Amino acid sequence: MTPLQYGLPLPEPDASERAVWSVSELTQHIKERLELDPKLQDVWLRGEISNLSRATSGHLYFTLKDAEAAIGCVMWRSDAARLAWQPEHGAAALARGRISVYAPRGNYQLYVEELHPAGLGDLHARFEQLRDRLKAEGLFDADRKRPLPPFPRVLGIVTSPQAAAFRDAQNVLRRRYPLVRVLLAPSLVQGDQAPPQIVAALQALDRRDEVDLILLVRGGGSLEELWAFNDERVARAIAACRHPVVSGVGHETDFTIADFVADLRAPTPSAAAELSVPDQAELRARIQGWEEQMEGSLNRQLGELRQAVDQQQRTLQRLSPQARVDTHRQQVDELTRRASRAVVHGLALQRAALAGLEARLGALSPQATLERGYAIVRQAETGAAVQRVDAVRKGDPLSIRVQDGEFGAVVDEA
Repeated sequence: MTPLQYGLPLPEPDASERAVWSVSELTQHIKERLELDPKLQDVWLRGEISNLSRATSGHLYFTLKDAEAAIGCVMWRSDAARLAWQPEHGAAALARGRISVYAPRGNYQLYVEELHPAGLGDLHARFEQLRDRLKAEGLFDADRKRPLPPFPRVLGIVTSPQAAAFRDAQNVLRRRYPLVRVLLAPSLVQGDQAPPQIVAALQALDRRDEVDLILLVRGGGSLEELWAFNDERVARAIAACRHPVVSGVGHETDFTIADFVADLRAPTPSAAAELSVPDQAELRARIQGWEEQMEGSLNRQLGELRQAVDQQQRTLQRLSPQARVDTHRQQVDELTRRASRAVVHGLALQRAALAGLEARLGALSPQATLERGYAIVRQAETGAAVQRVDAVRKGDPLSIRVQDGEFGAVVDEA
């Protein structure tokens, strides 16, 4: 049985049995230790360039040294392509990068991301320090960024009136949105006097209630020429503005502290003007689209209403008394015709009856009697009919009517 089976501790290994690292394992361990140290992953080094060479791949290899030490450096082609100057042997430089190990040779070296002449490097260091400090204060926080007004009426611009940036911004504003009114707060945009003037111009525009938006613009330039926009006073003046601020400083690759503090960063002055106002062509197209939508909606509603009216008309026609009125009207016409025929027939019967009566009356009339040879004798004075002999005396005048007329007579004997 082994000691382990009896619950006894194992003996310590002999020194000859301890782990032995390979060179690559040790190098990898050192590499990981260096790369895990945050202080060594973002360092600035000042020194003199020596042993400078550029590989066919475009990478730079050189040494940074001072009087007592030296460190190997490598700068990849993608970073070297952004250099605005040509490093030379013996030049004082300021490099920013990270420390790591080149395993094949076991050398620790600086992988350079930025390389500046020593004086310009000081500006970069100041830029980095101010940027980090203001960021820690929350001046760059996204939640403090304000949205731009969709249809600004008055737009303030802080720049030099002689600058091409001002003319470019005006041209863009006139082309995109000529309804906006522009207020210029003139200021220097370069030099030691520029920061206080920029601050005063921002404050002057921000005090005006009619201003909807402020543009801070300047054309491209070197880091020194743009340094006024890396001034802490300018940054805090932008952060203190009541109105939204759009920065358009330099070219697309230029970044300033003002860009980080502003509510919106534009790559160029022209882009700042474009981002600040709507495009009238797009607005016209949008309005036209709304008009077409409204017209289509109205046409659909009118069509639906017409269908509803037609349906109601058909319903009313079914329920309308007009059909009964037409039927009754026709019945009235029929009854009128029947009544007319009845009246005509009745009149004919009455005429026939009247004619019969006339015939009977004619047969019974005195005239008919006269025509048969009889005469009517009347007293001439009274006109009374003489019906008996004793009704007259001798000498009474008489009027005798026969068939064709009358004549007089005198009673000669009674």
